[in-house]
Amino acid sequence: MKVIFMKDVRGKGKRGEIKNVPDGYAQNFLIKRGLAKEANQSAMSQLNAERKAEQRREAEELAEAKDLQKRLEDDKTVVEIVAKAGEDSRLFGSIPSKQIVQALDKQYNLKLDKRKVELPEPIRSLGFTNVPVKLHADVTAKIRVHVVAKQQ
Repeated sequence: MKVIFMKDVRGKGKRGEIKNVPDGYAQNFLIKRGLAKEANQSAMSQLNAERKAEQRREAEELAEAKDLQKRLEDDKTVVEIVAKAGEDSRLFGSIPSKQIVQALDKQYNLKLDKRKVELPEPIRSLGFTNVPVKLHADVTAKIRVHVVAKQQ
């Protein structure tokens, strides 16, 4: 019997897959527990509609990520952060990704998740730093962060 898996079933199939399984297994286990449904014409068309909607949503997310990438990588977009520094341009403390995201939101009204900022270690020196940001699986942008010494 052909079934469409509604949920991942270990060793048998993943959600959305269409597979041929024994009739008894399908009726007594998979369909009864809501893990799969019979692959008839209406179920197949519903599955195709769901796949198209998923593709459309992914395309929209990719377009949004590319738009945000253009805005972040614009030459005018430089995140300025003021911090206390010592004599040799070393900071007292450091600037983590959370602070970068807050400054980006405050200065340019762009909201990002701090987990998307791929800062290997916090910034500990004055000057310009290019910080990579993973916006989408296929889109990575670079934010220019300018750390300025606080005037006493």
